[in-house]
Amino acid sequence: MAILKHLTNKSGNYGKALEYLIFQHNEFTQKPTLDSNGNMQLREEYHLDGLNCQPLTFAKECEMLNNQYHKNQKKDEIKAHHYIISFDPEDAKTGLTEEKAQQIGIEFAREFFGGHQALVCTHTDGHNRSGNIHVHIVINSLRKYDTEHKGFMERDYDSRAGYKHHQTRKYLTAMQEGLMAICEREHLHQVDLLSPASDKVSDREYRKKQRENKRADNAKSDYQTEKDYLREAIREVASYAQSPEEFGAELKKYYNISFKISRGRFSYLHPDRQKYITGRTLGSDYTEDYLLPLLSGNKQMGRAREKVISQSDNMKEPIAADDSIRNDQALEYDPSYDYNADPIAAFHFNTKLRLVVDLQTCAKAQASRAYARKVKLSNLQQMARTICYVQEHHYGSVEQLHQEQEATLAIIEKLSSSIDKTTAQLEDSTISYPGSSNRFSDREQLLHVRQTLRTNRSNLRRYLKELQIVTTNVETILRDEQPSRNQSITKAQDLS
Repeated sequence: MAILKHLTNKSGNYGKALEYLIFQHNEFTQKPTLDSNGNMQLREEYHLDGLNCQPLTFAKECEMLNNQYHKNQKKDEIKAHHYIISFDPEDAKTGLTEEKAQQIGIEFAREFFGGHQALVCTHTDGHNRSGNIHVHIVINSLRKYDTEHKGFMERDYDSRAGYKHHQTRKYLTAMQEGLMAICEREHLHQVDLLSPASDKVSDREYRKKQRENKRADNAKSDYQTEKDYLREAIREVASYAQSPEEFGAELKKYYNISFKISRGRFSYLHPDRQKYITGRTLGSDYTEDYLLPLLSGNKQMGRAREKVISQSDNMKEPIAADDSIRNDQALEYDPSYDYNADPIAAFHFNTKLRLVVDLQTCAKAQASRAYARKVKLSNLQQMARTICYVQEHHYGSVEQLHQEQEATLAIIEKLSSSIDKTTAQLEDSTISYPGSSNRFSDREQLLHVRQTLRTNRSNLRRYLKELQIVTTNVETILRDEQPSRNQSITKAQDLS
């Protein structure tokens, strides 16, 4: 997938841009890589061209143009713009070459920066030697020649010489649309650049994760940035919170994250920070536009569930899951109902069973006390639910749980075989036989049988998953108790 990135440079040293393009640099420090003699080393492969300038005299020509128009003289002025077109690594396997990428870069530069002095350079190593081909386009912010005025230019002088490059949202959108059109024409992998990213990871955050993961202490774990911590906490709480007030309270209670709404926008404060981070900085899935409908939906779903449960209080027969309620939000277990007489009814309630988290192997729990505290509370709840489940279903040993899993799996396999046979019969029923008047009624009956078989198989799969969770939790509980039991025996032996 080709992506477009934009950087600005306020340094008047245009030669630094040329050095970066043709000499090797450290991925994290951005400093040149030197050989044993202290000299910079050329990149193994690069393709360099100049637009409205000679590549090797780019710095001098930019300085001369700036002096001619008396522009880019102040320290806080943007002297250059740096655009990066990064292609998908798979494109190199399907026909994208360095020469073709360079041609795309030159075409893109002429279309959107036609009057500027520009360097167009293609690298093949990718970030951190990932192997993806990418094109750098570095332009002098000051325009050298008049160009055709185009629709994405908002000001009359955005196409005239002597004026600076003025990037606006409209300009950026046009560039993104242009890049997507080129990728579609060349049959390259592409995503919708106009849609905001659900998880917005900045270059600085990405580089920090790469740098920390390379350290010895984090060799066996995935480093979690402060923004990652916020994203995971927000996703977890937003899955069940029913109002912004409850959402903020749960974030504070379990993750020690402060939440505020300022001018209608959601912002979050990490426990180790003093400045709030807006939802837009984290990604589109953490903004008010995404979360408010989600919280409202949680509230409506909760009301629908309460309504169905209240209607079923005086009913002797079980209620099937309503179409408006998802399978993962079905009715809860009713201890007054005889599930032995009607075992299928057990598939319509939600036991809320989850796996117990192993704190010894959970890197996030070891890195965050707040998260570890939340996991401990959740583990206690899951252990209690597991014990209740075992007692209610009269399982006396782990072996019985394993036997029940094997028996359930055998039934699922039989159902799958029956579904395949019914599907084959359906395919045969599509053939028209002379004198066959009941073909359509037989087909409807077969469709009904197959749908019933599939429903039963789906129910049994959920039941099997439940058994697997219970078995894993029981084994975890027994394993956690074993060390303390051994320690008690050792201590008793020492006392004797």
